[in-house]
This record gives sequence, C-alpha cells and structure tokens, in this order.
Amino acid sequence: MKLTILGCHSATPRDNARPTAQVLEIKGHLILIDCGEGTQMALRKQRVKFARVKHIFISHLHGDHVYGLIGLISTFCLLGREQPLHVYGPKGIQEMIELQLKLGNSYMPFELHFTELEATKSVQIFEDDSITVSTIPLDHRVYTNGYLFKEKPNERHLDIVACEELNIEKAYYRKIKQGADYVRENGEVIPNERLTTDGDPAKSYAFCSDTMYKEDIITHIKGATALYHESTFLKQHEDLCKKTKHSTAAQAATIAKKADVGMLILGHYSSRYKSYDMFTDEARPIFENSHCALDGKVFEI
Repeated sequence: MKLTILGCHSATPRDNARPTAQVLEIKGHLILIDCGEGTQMALRKQRVKFARVKHIFISHLHGDHVYGLIGLISTFCLLGREQPLHVYGPKGIQEMIELQLKLGNSYMPFELHFTELEATKSVQIFEDDSITVSTIPLDHRVYTNGYLFKEKPNERHLDIVACEELNIEKAYYRKIKQGADYVRENGEVIPNERLTTDGDPAKSYAFCSDTMYKEDIITHIKGATALYHESTFLKQHEDLCKKTKHSTAAQAATIAKKADVGMLILGHYSSRYKSYDMFTDEARPIFENSHCALDGKVFEI
C-alpha cells in the first residue's frame, strides 16, 4: 500500500502549498481522495496515469477539498477517456458537477457515476474481491466523512515442502492458498493448516479529513495500519478549534494513541505556521510514530 500526498494544506492554494488531495495505491486500485484546486497538476507532477483513477472519494464540499474535481473531469473528457468514473461524496456533489458540465456544454465520452452520502453512521460504500471502503462520520461545519480503506484478508502462504511430501496436485495450489482443505480421491481430507502458513496481515488506511476532536471515530479506525488526521492548529491556538471545527496536532495524536493505529500522518496545516516540525514536536510526545504530510511526499505503508 502506498500513499502519495498531492496536497495537505488548508484554505487557499498557494505557489508552494496545495489544498487537500491524496492518491492511495491499494491492491491494484489507484484511488483519489479529495480533490482541491491544482490536483490534476499535482497528479501530472507525480506521473500518475489518469486512466488508472477509477474511484474518487470526496470528504466534504468545501472548496479546498473539491474545487479541483470539475477541472479534472473536464480534462478526462478532453483526453477522450472511455472507462467509467465513480465519485463518492456528500449529497449535492452530483448537482455541483453536472451543473458545471451542463453550463459548459461539455461532451461526456465516459460514464460518470455518483454515490451520494447523507448517513450519519458509518456505512460500507464499496467492496470488491480485494478491498472494502467505509465512511467515518466526522464533525465539521458541513456534512463530512472520512474513509476507511481496508484490504481483505490475504491469501495464505503455501508450504511447498508439506505439499510435496503429501503429494498434493499442483492444480489445487490456488484453492489451498485461498483456504480450502485438500480432499483426495479416496475421500481423505488434509486440513489446510497442514499445507499453509498465515498470509501477510491485511492493511488499512483511515483518512480523517476536516473535523473537531471526535472520540467517536476511534471504534471505526481501531488498529488501522495508518491514519491521516487533520491538524490545522497547534495547541496555542486550540481555542480556534471550536469556532472552525478543526483539530490540533496534539488532538490528532491523542486519537491515534487511543485507536492504537500503526502510524499517524498529520496535515491540513494553517498558513499561520512557518515550520512543519512544530506539528510533530507537539504530536510525538503523545504518539511517537507521527509524521508530517508534505506536498509530493510518499508513504510506503
């Protein structure tokens, strides 16, 4: 699993600071998470193939998380994209995009599917053979969701020595790796546990966009391999959190500790701060494995 930070700053885009957007590579999927202004330029800079982006997840409809979406879709149209695109986001996102396309008299060479969200409880919104995606209800000034991306359990590792000693036919190796027992022609059953060892642990990534400190999310992200949690402010400006419904780096670290995640990635920094080190300095005494998101930074999870 690999996470590429395309943008990780709050509010307005600047020449050296892009608003929120990320690309998550997980089990063959290339998923775009949020799409602030300049996202398509950041995708080009990171040499991400546009055709591989088939699913886009938008946390909420504030401009610094969604204003790059219409531009990206328009570019897909100009490039003659043919494969369908699936967009997940708050109720209203379909109207927002389709109105702009209509007024621009845009020709759509591909199918554009929307899944609009309005539930206030966690719901699973995507599943295939390899991953699931569920919402993480957050507390911001507008309806907002984070997302939990989870790998399904990995195949078991084949014990080749055991298989050869028991004369297991190779044609059955695939099913055995998937957890099946081996049944001989005479009806003898060889348990899967004799033929395999545990597979690699399944990984998960929790994306928690703009939100106040909200302990309710801990049950949804418990044990996640990696957590991105906004950290707009430092503790000295914690009084602004209630008004703006954002969090501090210390609050993000507290969530990470209580949820027992593997790694914390901080982001959505206010422009009032001149050093990213200030955020990890505040977070690491609470949760040691804390890191700052930076535009263009890649995390191998």
